[in-house]
Amino acid sequence: MTLKTIADSLGVSAKTVSRALAGKDSVGEELRARIRAEADRLGYVPNSMARSLVSGSAMTLGMVITHPANPFYALLISAVEERCRANGYSLLLMVTEEDLETEREAAQALQRWGVDGAVVIPVQKGAEHWQRLRDSGVPIVLVNRGLDGFECDFVGVDHERGAYEAVSHLLDTGATSVHLLEEDVSFSSAADRRTGFHRALAERGLSVRDDTVTLVPPTPGRRALPWEPDAAYRCARELVRGLEPGAAVLTGSDYFALGLYRALSEKGIDVPGQVAVIGHGDLPFAAYLQPALASVRPPADEIGSRAADLLFERIQGSAGPATTLYLPPELRIRASAGGDDRRAKN
Repeated sequence: MTLKTIADSLGVSAKTVSRALAGKDSVGEELRARIRAEADRLGYVPNSMARSLVSGSAMTLGMVITHPANPFYALLISAVEERCRANGYSLLLMVTEEDLETEREAAQALQRWGVDGAVVIPVQKGAEHWQRLRDSGVPIVLVNRGLDGFECDFVGVDHERGAYEAVSHLLDTGATSVHLLEEDVSFSSAADRRTGFHRALAERGLSVRDDTVTLVPPTPGRRALPWEPDAAYRCARELVRGLEPGAAVLTGSDYFALGLYRALSEKGIDVPGQVAVIGHGDLPFAAYLQPALASVRPPADEIGSRAADLLFERIQGSAGPATTLYLPPELRIRASAGGDDRRAKN
């Protein structure tokens, strides 16, 4: 089905049909409505490759993520895809699973396919391949993780603020000590949470002992889901042995909180009566645990929308220095940190 098919059916020119479907002002509203109705009736679908050749644009954004199983990234993808649809673009998704060589191949593929821009969550092990992609004329927006030495637009979570506010809440509500159960990784997101954790303690004159921070190693062979509850459970069994009544634990993931809950339950330690807990991510199951899990909720939807909108501005020719946006997370207080389950199920 072609533009000529529609034109012949209505007795107009193919150029008129093309202008109408493209929304050009030179076609009256009544005729435009007739042409669109006929295109729908005939099942006409625009040829994207032909359109790209004419416009010089692929009308496609690339998106590179690390963990396909990460619920945060699922929300992020949905937000970026929604902005693509609103702008008449398609979204090409690629997954690296934290592997540098896979990421290099992804950057090369995006250049070969001629995408108009890219939203990237980097593995943070080098920026040369991203520099080459940008030098080829493809604007890039980094999300959630920055890259040292690579001046680029960035939109991410203020992880430091989220951890700081969580620890401050725990101390304000009577915690006598606060511990951190965090990923044993070098990513900036985890490092920023540790910084916020330390800052909150330092402002209260509290020192960080050797046993204050427990690091959970990634699960071998499971790059796509390194923060499984079982790994956190194994580490938490050691952690809970030293916890005294009045202690609190901040975890770097709600999955870690699952493992911690089990370790605490096996020792007969009541949450929050003896130990308070706050997770990170505010995953759908958090509000339905017993007790309901307090959690730091990152604004995934807003981050995805802001990143895509910033990228479209660059595609349309916006110049100027790189933009850096850190969006604040929301602390969702539930029963595990002294909240009321009846008021805080979501």
